[in-house]
Amino acid sequence: MSNIEPSAAPVQLRNVVRQFGQQRVIDGLDLDIAPGEFVALLGASGSGKTTLLRSLAGLDSIDSGQLRVPKARAAVFQEPRLMPWKRAWKNVILGLRIPDAKARAVQALTEVGLAHRLEAYPATLSGGEAQRVALARGLVREPKLLLLDEPFAALDALTRIKMHRLIIELWRKHTPAVLLVTHDVDEAILLADRVIVLANGKIAEQLSIDLPRSRDTGQEGFQAIRARLLSLLGVEVDAPAPVAQTAAASVRRFAHA
Repeated sequence: MSNIEPSAAPVQLRNVVRQFGQQRVIDGLDLDIAPGEFVALLGASGSGKTTLLRSLAGLDSIDSGQLRVPKARAAVFQEPRLMPWKRAWKNVILGLRIPDAKARAVQALTEVGLAHRLEAYPATLSGGEAQRVALARGLVREPKLLLLDEPFAALDALTRIKMHRLIIELWRKHTPAVLLVTHDVDEAILLADRVIVLANGKIAEQLSIDLPRSRDTGQEGFQAIRARLLSLLGVEVDAPAPVAQTAAASVRRFAHA
């Protein structure tokens, strides 16, 4: 994969190319993600977001370039991908051979608020609960890099708000570098330290999100960042209204972020 010189950045890509036939889905990409940094990745369908995440997860190889990622990494996808015949705690440690495995599973499920669902089968879990199990499965591996591929997309609005709060709490506690692939501009701004817009396999723009936490969609500066990102994605919007006029937007907030 790489001969990149070690540095403080756990994730480094240099001139990375991934192609299918003659189409370059990732085209000479350079990217660093710092320790503990939360990065969100936006882009139209086909821009290379999921291909990049799968390459970082080790699920896809790259065709050329250099890629450096920590060995301790985990991925959570839009579908929880739980084994239906295994109880929740056994799904958490699936494929993991460690001492005191059940105790570690119990600890991870407790962190995501599912201590009472240890013995539950996936068919009895709600969508939000199933995603919490998938998140616990990632965290139990103590990753230095946590990859999130639209893990909240299939959840209802209220459950998504709760999951946003949870992921920020867990990120602060465990301090992995995080790469979140999302189509939701508001979600990217609410969660990330930096938002990268991908187009045609290249970085079209990246913005540091300097808004203080906790964040909500009605706070000063949020709508200006939103308008800029939407513009980069090809969606023109009206100039942001003053904060006092955007009170209705503040529904999307989480108190402990």
